[in-house]
Amino acid sequence: MKKLSVEIKPADEDGAWAEAVQGVKKLPEVAPKPAAPLIIDEITPGINYQKVYSGERLQPLKVGETANIDRRTAEKFKRGEWPIQRRLDLHGLTEKSAYDEVENFITGAYRQGLRCVLIITGKGYQRESDDWYETRGVLREQVPHWLNNPVMRPLVLAFSYALPADGGEGALYVLLRRARE
Repeated sequence: MKKLSVEIKPADEDGAWAEAVQGVKKLPEVAPKPAAPLIIDEITPGINYQKVYSGERLQPLKVGETANIDRRTAEKFKRGEWPIQRRLDLHGLTEKSAYDEVENFITGAYRQGLRCVLIITGKGYQRESDDWYETRGVLREQVPHWLNNPVMRPLVLAFSYALPADGGEGALYVLLRRARE
């Protein structure tokens, strides 16, 4: 077999590169443009709680309690006749992320002027050691407490378990106050 021999010459042996770049001038360096100043819009408070509720101290609400609304509205609310304007499903969320979702959901619904919303908590789970009739749902127990905290309580008139078609005891109807301007 014959050996191939390839002669490799250095690239600039013939002066080809020098000839190719002859007469080329370096471009002047361009200074980078200064960054545009950061403009931050003025932060406006989301909800003016003085306009929402200016009465006496609010009492904590219990599930199904409608003492602070008129009889006709209360009956309509308990029968589930208010149209549900928005739903929030908390299935699969941790307690912390569910709290953030509920707070954002309630304040957002209030700002948009919604009156009746549905929060689906789920019914919880049963362990083998638990009593047959007892289920434990962390979110189901916590959401009523969250609706009574100082951020959400002024926005909420009442809340009640939903009808079976909407989730039964695994969901809550929440009646919000009218947004006042």
